[in-house]
Amino acid sequence: MITIKEVHSKKELKAFVKFPFSLYKGSKYWVPPIISQEIKTFNKKINPVFNDADAKLFLAYKDNKIVGRVAAIINWLEVKGQDLKKMRFGWFDVIDDVNVSKALLKKVHDIGKENQLEYMEGPVGFSNLDKVGVLTHGFDYIGTMITWYNHPYFASHFEQLGFKVEKEYLEHKHEFKNIILANFSRVQEVIKKRYGLKALYFSKTKEVMPYADKMFDLFNKTYSVLSSFVEINTVQQEYFKKKFLGFINPEYIKFVVNKNDELVAFGIAMPSYAEALQKMNGKLFPFGIKHLLHAKKHSNKITLYLIGVHPKYQNKGVHAIVFNEFYKTFDKKKIVELVRTPELADNLAIHQLWKNFKPLTHKKRCTFRKEI
Repeated sequence: MITIKEVHSKKELKAFVKFPFSLYKGSKYWVPPIISQEIKTFNKKINPVFNDADAKLFLAYKDNKIVGRVAAIINWLEVKGQDLKKMRFGWFDVIDDVNVSKALLKKVHDIGKENQLEYMEGPVGFSNLDKVGVLTHGFDYIGTMITWYNHPYFASHFEQLGFKVEKEYLEHKHEFKNIILANFSRVQEVIKKRYGLKALYFSKTKEVMPYADKMFDLFNKTYSVLSSFVEINTVQQEYFKKKFLGFINPEYIKFVVNKNDELVAFGIAMPSYAEALQKMNGKLFPFGIKHLLHAKKHSNKITLYLIGVHPKYQNKGVHAIVFNEFYKTFDKKKIVELVRTPELADNLAIHQLWKNFKPLTHKKRCTFRKEI
């Protein structure tokens, strides 16, 4: 018999966060989250997303043992601001028993129905800066800090329960040796002169801060055309700055400004923390921080996190300036591999940017949808 219980206590929340540690135990490819940070994600006093969203967490039990989990999420900015009657769900992990998935997703469905929503979609987080999608291809590649991993049977569960694929995402990797500087070096010099642009270089995090808010504003402008986009408001921006900036080397943040010091393009990369997080096994102390700091300083792999160009400057070659700056930094750091975060399969513009760099599509993932 399967029993579903809503998470209320701190003990239950910790069990919710730690369930994947048993589900993926021994996996060479699953990347554990930092337990303390994951718990804070669901703390309404810490995470400002709860100013505009509701979430209920559920655990599935079978023979008094946890066998699954899910977060049922309503983002009211999306529902009321965009009139998108969507019931979100994420943090979905289950054993290979479709009845467990059915029982958990029934809870999500019921909450959506209570709130007069029209369909449910997941796995997704609260916003576009959260993890997304069920992995459907590439199970034998190590994950990243900013993606979910799952067993191959997950997609089958959704299909058996009448869900349909809603959005498809691709993940690519590049060998640094395949990136040829000449492809954009000459172009970026011409673009700089033509539009009066310059690239900014940072060596300290505090140097980035005056531009951080401008970056989020530009992020909202750049990504607003994509389906599923929910704007990151100013309160959430402060939260994300504190959450992520410490993981990013300042020299991996690339900004391009015009003559008026207005931000027109940005690129953000971070060292790969995958192996470090596996060694940490969710714990910052006593040695976890040491593993993170070592990866931040010495990792020869990079995760390309975000890139954006102001709508007024798109299709004018401005991205070449960002690429040129990244190339110089990565060459100096002796980077060997670059991995891109999940990108919508129909985002042709972003795929076009990287086409000359011999990308390998090594992972695919998707979200699933079902009418309520």
